[in-house]
Amino acid sequence: MAAGGFCKLPDGRVVVALNLPRPTATDPASGVRVLVHAQNRARALTRLRNLGLRAVYLRGNAAPPTPDEITAVLHHPDGLIWRATPDNGVVATAPELWRPIRSLLKGAAA
Repeated sequence: MAAGGFCKLPDGRVVVALNLPRPTATDPASGVRVLVHAQNRARALTRLRNLGLRAVYLRGNAAPPTPDEITAVLHHPDGLIWRATPDNGVVATAPELWRPIRSLLKGAAA
């Protein structure tokens, strides 16, 4: 089960954030933070399942998206982005940039 959460926007749409294991990693501790912008929570999870991430569920609101994450996903044309989660909470000197979901799935297919 993935940790995550959601935030309802003033227009009724939602931004869902999920911490998932990286599909291509051999180390189970490495993961990714995925952000999805959609009409509602069910549609956000459906978007991820349609991309091949079948076992994605959102239970609770333990790790909702931050304001910076919301801004990032709202400004992306697809409304579906990811980046690696920091290892053991250690903040890197330069934060990793958000990437389109296609780049994550391309690596999983290779």
